Amino acid sequence: MQEPFFIYAIGFLAQIFFSARTLFQWIKSEKARTVVSPASYWVLSVAGSYLFFIYGWFRDDFSILLGQFISYYIYLWNLGWKGLWQKFNILLKTVLIGTPVIASVFVLKDNSDFLSRFIFNEEVPPALLLFGSAGQIIFTFRFIYQWIYSVRRKQSVLPLGFWIISLAGSSVIVAYGIFRADPVLILGQSFGIVAYLRNLIIGIHSKTKGDVSR
Repeated sequence: MQEPFFIYAIGFLAQIFFSARTLFQWIKSEKARTVVSPASYWVLSVAGSYLFFIYGWFRDDFSILLGQFISYYIYLWNLGWKGLWQKFNILLKTVLIGTPVIASVFVLKDNSDFLSRFIFNEEVPPALLLFGSAGQIIFTFRFIYQWIYSVRRKQSVLPLGFWIISLAGSSVIVAYGIFRADPVLILGQSFGIVAYLRNLIIGIHSKTKGDVSR
């Protein structure tokens, strides 16, 4: 079924935010000659994730919702480490924290509707759903890894393992996007693969010189 234009518009806008975060982080890393974790990366991550959650809802795509739900709150946590979260007013904080939770409760309140839309969706066969969900889980795990690593270092950083996991997850999601004929996933992730690979190279080169990622 052909999706309305506005749905793809939301998805592409989300990917613009995601691509912008990757581009800005990449440029700053090139200038610093080591992998950095700028505040702009996390601000753009929150904006992109918020919109992508909405896109996943309209596309009846459980794998997208699953991936965004976990990583979204890690983005907010990183904003806290960057000192930005504390500057938001209480209304904005409430909206940012509450929206995914309220949306998830709304989705799950009718089990039969949830199962028919997101799990037993005729447009997404079970095998393809599992494949896409696996890609999102791998892609999301990079932020769980980043969160654990950052907690131990007591600062927001993007370690080498983050980029390795990013490459693996992104490759699976691109393949899933091809099967689903989803241009948002294909274009968004394809750009990321190049940046992830370059960050990995920068990170390895930085470590050989004894630099510390920040």
